Amino acid sequence: MPHLISRTPKPKYDVVLIGGGIMSATLATLLHEFDPNLEIAIFERLGRFAKESTAAWNNAGTGHSAFCELNYTPEKPDGTIEISKAESIAEQFEISKQFWSYLVAKGYIKEPKDFINSCPHMSLVFGEKDAEYLKKRHDKMSESALFKGMEFSTDHDKLKEWIPLVMSKRNQSEVMAATKMDLGTDVNFGTLTRKMGRHLLEDSNVEVFLYHEVKDVDPKQNGTWGMKVKDRINNHKQEVEADFVFIGAGGYALQLLESSDIKESEGYGGFPVSGQWLVTHNQELVAKHQAKVYTQATVDAPPMSVPHLDLRIIDGEKALLFGPFAGFSTKFLKEGSYLDLPESVNTKNLRSLVGAWWHNLPLTKYLIQQVAMTKAQRIQHLREFIKDAKEEDWELKIAGQRVQVIKKDEKTGGKLEFGTEVVVNKSGTIASLLGASPGASTAVYAMLNVLEKCFPEKLHGEWNEKLLEMIPSYGQKLAENPELTEKVRNYSKEKLELEY
Repeated sequence: MPHLISRTPKPKYDVVLIGGGIMSATLATLLHEFDPNLEIAIFERLGRFAKESTAAWNNAGTGHSAFCELNYTPEKPDGTIEISKAESIAEQFEISKQFWSYLVAKGYIKEPKDFINSCPHMSLVFGEKDAEYLKKRHDKMSESALFKGMEFSTDHDKLKEWIPLVMSKRNQSEVMAATKMDLGTDVNFGTLTRKMGRHLLEDSNVEVFLYHEVKDVDPKQNGTWGMKVKDRINNHKQEVEADFVFIGAGGYALQLLESSDIKESEGYGGFPVSGQWLVTHNQELVAKHQAKVYTQATVDAPPMSVPHLDLRIIDGEKALLFGPFAGFSTKFLKEGSYLDLPESVNTKNLRSLVGAWWHNLPLTKYLIQQVAMTKAQRIQHLREFIKDAKEEDWELKIAGQRVQVIKKDEKTGGKLEFGTEVVVNKSGTIASLLGASPGASTAVYAMLNVLEKCFPEKLHGEWNEKLLEMIPSYGQKLAENPELTEKVRNYSKEKLELEY
């Protein structure tokens, strides 16, 4: 990020975006494209964009397309495979790719290989029962235009071609099955966000304020929003007003949403979960594993804990990442405060929190076991993937801090939500993004969702032509349109310089 001269925010903006992650950068870019005259400010509490959840090592960098994530394709009681959620997530990632392609085509961001690279996505399962499930899943998904070209194999020789590191020293009699999609990607969302941030800073009138923290969001009598903004460098506080506010502050979004007192925020709670990866930079190992390989989550483990062994390409360097292992901290952000969790509890969400905790005791037990694990025990888990993994080749890296959303539930008091949730008030003047996965991959879809709820007349009116220029498939279902799917994929393959 270029050095920012210290300046004071204006007292009033059309739009204020809180947080400098992928969501705010995406929304600011979209709004600026739709209406370059909008007065927009972004406030980020740290000294750089994308230092929290969006940072490269704070997430797995999977361009989530539902190619390899088995939790998106459950088996129904009658034995059939449900793929509607997988199709929906695959479509959302195609929307992201079209938008990034537009930014490259316009010259707003350059060198797409800095942030996106082709990387096959694979599902891998062990044992007869899971191999049967994977075959059924492959057959069902192959019927959809979105998953055309997915390969399936149980043949050890074929699997050795695909994943030599995983297949090394395997017993020939072991039943294994895998699917492979060459269309998969590895994405450095941190680099992408900073590229968008640089474009906003240098080529637009969007104002970016780093080291500025929004402490409070309050409704004003005239229908606007008042915010207390603290300049963390000069220890200066001021009030800023905006017609529309977006809270994209990661783990801190919940507290800011609660401070707004909108009815829609009632009953939400948050449960912080941190993650850890085992990482190797040993290029001999990296050369033998050129894919992202996901398997089944263990019983009682939450969906975000699906074990996977991934190729990562960060700042031009390749590495392997294995995990995630869950950690626990009462902070809501990696660079947050240990008081975040206790201070988030209030009379409006206490019932949700207690209900969710009581109905998720296995999850609590799972987290305690994960936190207590030694490095040697983590390496033992890795050996299910890499038979002869050596402890000295791998280091433990702390990933980002996630806040799982807890929602009000009439029956149980509260339930854990593992997806991404957009909360908007009735008048559409304030929106907030809560939750974690599939997060960054679906940022463009999520931000269009915000615009659909908050600016429907403009989006389908004066902004519509621009919208279709940026996202040609907008409003159409790719799953039902093989020709359009192929067209948008060829376009983004060319613009993003993908190699599959």
